[in-house]
Amino acid sequence: MLGIMTALYSLGGVCALPFVAPISDSLGRRRSIVLGSILMILGALMQAASQNFTTFVIARFILGFGIPFAVIAAASLVGELSHPKERPIVSSLFSSSWFIGAISAAAVTLGTFSMPNNWAWRIPSLLQLTPSVLQLSFIRFVPESPRWLVAKGRHAEALAILTKYHAEGDEDDDFVKMEFAEIEKTLELEAKSAKSSWAEMVATKGMRRRVLIASFLGVATQWSGNGLISYFLAPILDSIGIHDNRTKNLINLATVCWAFVNGTTIAFTVPRFKRRIAYLTGTISLFCIFSAWTGASAIYSTTGNILAGHAVVALMFLYSPAYNIGFNALSYTFMIEVFPYHVRSKGLTVFQWWSKSALFLNQFVNPIGISAAGWKFYASYCLFLLFEVIFVYLFFPETANRTLEELAFLYEGDEIRHQQEEEVEHEIEVARTRSRSRAPA
Repeated sequence: MLGIMTALYSLGGVCALPFVAPISDSLGRRRSIVLGSILMILGALMQAASQNFTTFVIARFILGFGIPFAVIAAASLVGELSHPKERPIVSSLFSSSWFIGAISAAAVTLGTFSMPNNWAWRIPSLLQLTPSVLQLSFIRFVPESPRWLVAKGRHAEALAILTKYHAEGDEDDDFVKMEFAEIEKTLELEAKSAKSSWAEMVATKGMRRRVLIASFLGVATQWSGNGLISYFLAPILDSIGIHDNRTKNLINLATVCWAFVNGTTIAFTVPRFKRRIAYLTGTISLFCIFSAWTGASAIYSTTGNILAGHAVVALMFLYSPAYNIGFNALSYTFMIEVFPYHVRSKGLTVFQWWSKSALFLNQFVNPIGISAAGWKFYASYCLFLLFEVIFVYLFFPETANRTLEELAFLYEGDEIRHQQEEEVEHEIEVARTRSRSRAPA
């Protein structure tokens, strides 16, 4: 039952993904967020009012169906709206803000788990409304993506947004003129070779490599052991001799609070470093920590050594910053950098599809594996973490310290990049000439 209840949420997300990119690209990032928020509100209300298990899991499916519309559009909007110097940090903070919800959920369940009636789960279900209600309340104050506006021919609106948020309203700012020209010309070049179909995602060697990286990263964000802590902490604690429910809830609350602190700190620092170094540091650390976790679990299982059980808990806390270095702080930042604008929503959809599918499978397999094999089940994660280190070393490109437009043709060769640079430089010179001609004598 636990596997079904948690897996239906992921299944909803998987089913929504074919519709996310077309809606985000056609209606805009803001409207996609609104649609996702409305669906999640409906799911939360249905879950809180459930009278049987069937209704409850259907509500979980609806919640899962709504979230990709909001998450993919929001990730794109954050990356496309942010100032180039601030984009990596802002995108990383977008990911680390997940822990605010995790802390809230852990605190609420700590307060309600001992209630002797249905309100023990109805209250947490009802409170799931809060993020979506906040998004609907404040989305009117958030501007649309300038890149989406340019792609739709609304150039004046896009330039006005860039001027307001990247130049403090200075219409003569050279940086904004250069940024707008770069966006405009890069989207024109992308449009010349773009095809409005999913076949484009595998049409060239460069696009196939992008899809491979997105697919790997989607799986890695769920198959690095984090799902064990997030969804199956209780049976893991049972396996090392911690059976008291209040103690379990306190450990859960402590882990998410610690994850928020280190995740936010990492979000401010890691984006300043090279992407490959950050991912290699994170994956190597995860492999070492999870191997030690597996060893400590084996010792407790075979000898009953209390210190080994305590070591498992300590390693859970060490695991958090290692995971956050790469898979939390940089996942959306890296995906936004790897995929050019015209396929960015599709690229994030590929990332989400593999992530949701891996999570869906995990939520069925993990409780069975933990129950049947105990600590031996963790060895499969150790092997996959070793594979992650190898994959990152061999396939991850370096994308740090470059604008989204400079990264648009990352795999397309020098010729098209030189063409992009020449056209952008020409457009900037035209803009400067017009500015000088308007200046008073």
